[in-house]
Amino acid sequence: MKSLIEALPDVVKQGRREVEQILARAQSDNKMMLQTNEYVLPARDESGLFRGTIRACCPPDDTSAEHCETDGWFNRLIHGDNLFAMQALLAGDPATGLPSMRGKIDLIYIDPPFDSKADYRTKINLPNGDVEQKPTVLEQFAYSDTWSDGTISYLKMLYPRLALMKELLSDQGSIYVHIGVQANNYVRCILDDVFGKNNFVDEIVWAYGSPSGGRAAGSKFVKIQEYILHYAKNYNSRLENKVYLPYSDKYVNDWFKYTDETGRRYQRRMRGRDANGEIIWEKQYLDESKGVPCSTVWTDIQQIYADPRAFKGNQKAHSEITNYDTQKPEKLLARIIEHSSNENSIVADFFGGSGTTAAVAEKLGRRWITSDLGKPSCMIMRKRMIDIPECKPFLYHSIGDYSREAFLSDKQFRRVSDLARVVMGLYGALPFDVADAPANLGHIRGTSTLVYVDSPNKVTNSNTIKKALELRESYMGGWNKVIVLGWNFAFDIGATIQGMNKSECEVLVIPPDLLDMLRKKGYADLVNSGKITFSSLQYLTIKRPLVVPANEDGKVKITVALDNYVLLSPDSLPLDDKAKTKVQQVMAERPLDLIEYWSIDPDYDGQTFRSVWQDYRENTANDGDALRVVTSAEIITSARPGKRKICVKAVDVFGFESMVVEEVA
Repeated sequence: MKSLIEALPDVVKQGRREVEQILARAQSDNKMMLQTNEYVLPARDESGLFRGTIRACCPPDDTSAEHCETDGWFNRLIHGDNLFAMQALLAGDPATGLPSMRGKIDLIYIDPPFDSKADYRTKINLPNGDVEQKPTVLEQFAYSDTWSDGTISYLKMLYPRLALMKELLSDQGSIYVHIGVQANNYVRCILDDVFGKNNFVDEIVWAYGSPSGGRAAGSKFVKIQEYILHYAKNYNSRLENKVYLPYSDKYVNDWFKYTDETGRRYQRRMRGRDANGEIIWEKQYLDESKGVPCSTVWTDIQQIYADPRAFKGNQKAHSEITNYDTQKPEKLLARIIEHSSNENSIVADFFGGSGTTAAVAEKLGRRWITSDLGKPSCMIMRKRMIDIPECKPFLYHSIGDYSREAFLSDKQFRRVSDLARVVMGLYGALPFDVADAPANLGHIRGTSTLVYVDSPNKVTNSNTIKKALELRESYMGGWNKVIVLGWNFAFDIGATIQGMNKSECEVLVIPPDLLDMLRKKGYADLVNSGKITFSSLQYLTIKRPLVVPANEDGKVKITVALDNYVLLSPDSLPLDDKAKTKVQQVMAERPLDLIEYWSIDPDYDGQTFRSVWQDYRENTANDGDALRVVTSAEIITSARPGKRKICVKAVDVFGFESMVVEEVA
């Protein structure tokens, strides 16, 4: 096996080749797209009554300028692989008002996880006890790819991403890469190759604590620092603001010894000499002094402990805690953002984690883009932004089509029909052995059940279900039931499923990482393992919304109440058996307790979901219960003629999204 030094040329060669392919793809008809899940106008529930005045910009596909107060920019939270997210940002997407971001970002900060043995499980608090959710299969494959060959795999993952970040940076832009001691030297070699050794600016040492207690145990020196590598796109034209730190008490007492008649402290400094050679003294006042210029060793910023239980006695848990293991303090990001960006600069973080970069950028008047592969991370970030007073509206995206992207880049299958037959076999169905039989149709031996496999290039929607039902009635004399296997689903598919007769039609989800599993394990191994699960879709139901005139001219009051939540089969969730039992109990007794977050668009246009009201479990301003959402809301908004569509979106504790639309007069 090659040493890391021997492997570096191969890492660089492979990374450059991958970047060339990605950049070519960004200019082609098959470029990656972003799907807008939600246009969030932060207004978390506090009183149970929301007065629906849209106080800021409208989404990019809204042609009405009635309430637009924007210069065309929208902050963006993206769920998905950052490699795909950056492809989409480079390509641009007029449908979501996104120009190509090539050369537009002034500052990128990333904190890529470095720990091959890390426990990526997420703790979920339920009323009947905590459960631990393993990473989704999609996330598991991403982590296993990153660590399959140890640090070499990590560097292979990092190289193309750093190269794309360079493409996104402006000519005055900087990148800060936060890294631990294990990989610092190797990552610096990669950065030298991508950005050029002459564009290295600083190596910052973040000394985040001092040894104490258990941390000081053992014979080894105690590690109390991490590194932040700072590179510029162009060293000589980088954006840079000088940062000062407050004087220490000792410095003030030693140097600012004097006090004037108003009580202001000052020191005397020699300004020069007059014509006679006499010294000219001037006063430097403490309250006019900027402080000490910041060095590259930061000792004044402490770590954040993610788990409040780490604090004992009279110590208080940190106010920023989001229960995200690698969360960084806002003070750390504030120093970086203030140093290398200006107000309205675009700041990005492609390993978003707990959302510290976006939160600080919002508070400091910067524009921001952040992304993360993990659903729990994106949930934390969305709630964190909503919690910021006067947070500007932002767009919540997902990667347009993971399955389509995987299929287009996969060499196993040249045709969709080949993939359809493989999916059919994994489900346990057989293709029809007749001439001209559709490749995506099959049947289950010994039954009267038809199986319809949708394409990864399509979205399974109500028209798909209609077509499948027509085939059930007519194909080869008719069938008792049809099972639809889909990759991607329309947001309103839940309403279609609720209206179906399940004895005639059933809709199941193809595992989104199936292509990865086929590539790594092979068809025969997957069939023999019996571990491929085609799960049912989750869906939400609401009570019929009530719309009545409000006590204001031209206004109506809309009452929206949750009714029920049907979760997909617990067997398809990344949980152990004990945790599944707890989830099943909640499903049976109080299914709405599984809702983590829900939001309302009281005037849905059928395309863009405008979230003008939100509630989530940690929001205790209204009901004081951190483990449940409120289940009803009242919204006062403008009356309009004719019918209106009221749309409700919900996300459960596992990150699954559901949407329901009700049309009312």
